[in-house]
Amino acid sequence: MQANEKTIIGVDHGYAAIKTAHCVFPTGLTAYNHEPYTRQDVLEYEGKWYVCGTGRQPVQREKMANDTYYLLTLAAIARELERRRLPHRCTVALASGLPLTSYGRQKGSFKKYLLRSPQPVKYRYEGEAYEVTVEGVWLYPQGYSALAMHPDLIAGEPSFLLMDIGGWTVDLMRIDNAIPAADTAHSLELGMIRCVDDIREQVRRETGLSLTDAQIENMLAGQPCTVSDTVRDIVNKQGRKYTEHLLSATMEAGFDLHAIPAVLLGGGASVVSRHLSPKDGLCKTIFLLDDKVNAVGFERALAAVSRRKSEV
Repeated sequence: MQANEKTIIGVDHGYAAIKTAHCVFPTGLTAYNHEPYTRQDVLEYEGKWYVCGTGRQPVQREKMANDTYYLLTLAAIARELERRRLPHRCTVALASGLPLTSYGRQKGSFKKYLLRSPQPVKYRYEGEAYEVTVEGVWLYPQGYSALAMHPDLIAGEPSFLLMDIGGWTVDLMRIDNAIPAADTAHSLELGMIRCVDDIREQVRRETGLSLTDAQIENMLAGQPCTVSDTVRDIVNKQGRKYTEHLLSATMEAGFDLHAIPAVLLGGGASVVSRHLSPKDGLCKTIFLLDDKVNAVGFERALAAVSRRKSEV
């Protein structure tokens, strides 16, 4: 996507995965002081090598605590440029986001974190040289930006709940007459990492088996996985238990899901969609199941701003 001769790239910095308009990869990052055995997913920056996407990293509540998310951003830019077949020497406008609950508090510091000097940033990814000038960083509220891409879904609804089910947190906010009610913002530590960890422990307790994250995630999504029916039943029961817990916690946070519609997005939305039951008695649920929807929303929001400026 181009605007004012710069490439707009949206990056959604999740706890479990990094998402761009065309790519999704885990947040794991392994550093090496020497060139590793493979070039696949390898970032070379300032004399060090990093293998990106090696599983998910331990939960890092403060994303700016170290360089991990900055390095993952460089990898994300490289992947997106390669996917779009764009020059590796270019100017980029970076569009990203923050949870609704921390947007105002962290906006300034996260922008500084992502926009570093000197420019351009020179690095190599998978053996290819990149020289990227990050012209600026624009931040938007997660979830709300994605929802702006689908105004038809909530047309005519005076109020609805936005639920962004991420890796570590579930961010909640009520939208009234298309305007976010900021004082209703809540963040619950009930994301998919908690769900997967609980399932792994339950399977180990009942069967003695140790499942991988990938196996659990596939089963939760209804995808193939070679396990016994006993294990699959445990996973499905835990998926339902997680869904019940999430709905209960949402109601306890002050959102009456029997009274207002809910729009669910993020990595956990597909899990909830498969484990809802008519007995839950929810008013209405709308699912945005594309993991990349936030990143695309960030890009479109910045592109719209760029167009308005060019028309002035």
